[in-house]
Amino acid sequence: MKRSNRLVLLVGVFLAVVAFVGILVLVRQPSNEPTVPTTGFAVVATVDIPLSGKIELSAVTKKEFPLAAISPGAFADPSQVVGQIVRKAVSTGGQITAETLSGGQQGSILDITVPAGLRAIAVQVDQVTGVGTVIKTGDYVDLVAGVTGDKFPVITVNPADDSVTAVSGLNSTSVKVLLQGMQVLGTLLPPAAQTAATTDTGTDTGTGNPSQPGTALNGQQQIVILAVDAQQAEVIKFAQLDSSITLVLRSPEDFLDPAVPTLPNTTTGVNLKTLVDTYGVVPPEVVETVTPANH
Repeated sequence: MKRSNRLVLLVGVFLAVVAFVGILVLVRQPSNEPTVPTTGFAVVATVDIPLSGKIELSAVTKKEFPLAAISPGAFADPSQVVGQIVRKAVSTGGQITAETLSGGQQGSILDITVPAGLRAIAVQVDQVTGVGTVIKTGDYVDLVAGVTGDKFPVITVNPADDSVTAVSGLNSTSVKVLLQGMQVLGTLLPPAAQTAATTDTGTDTGTGNPSQPGTALNGQQQIVILAVDAQQAEVIKFAQLDSSITLVLRSPEDFLDPAVPTLPNTTTGVNLKTLVDTYGVVPPEVVETVTPANH
């Protein structure tokens, strides 16, 4: 073989080696394009967490899922949910989402799960008798009933003919906390359009732009669904028929430990005599005047 041919062959081999090495370098270099993740993390319950339960660190963990399997609004780290109150029960292995902590859209009910052995009953309140109509699923409430004097007529009986006469001018109004520690299973509010129509949002006088809607006393009504036993259902129905009722919001801290039952507070009830004797309300004095006799 001629020397020139050998030289050409050697050059060709050298170029092939260089090309091969170059390809290896390019292949091993990291791509500038970001890698698209296919999995993510979600917080899941390691135990069943009931409605109104407080999320403990031992009750949740972080688990990796395919992106398509992560629920909308799922939290990615346990620190985001520890200490929060559950407003929608979660089963073991279920993901903790924003809906778990909010109970979903407040003021609407799609389904109600009644605890075993209890009943669900509806109570209608307004902004004054229902804590501003901001009672939420998972809250605990007491029920206070006020009975007006016309329900407690004071009468006198004439022994001569057994006739009955109602005594007027007496205050027989009575107020009592009837039921305590009832769990809220759900709430109903008027449709958003109706609420907006009765709420004056106003405008910002500086910019002319609509101002942010605020709390307005517009007489809004709310239906609150309560979990009660049979006796409590009877008491509530009677109170609905013959008295005015008010729901009082309780702290969730009173009901977090099932091992420590929350005993009802003992109350005396209140009437006018209680206000006078116990709270020092001053009753009106009788002013006696003497009219001179005509001679």
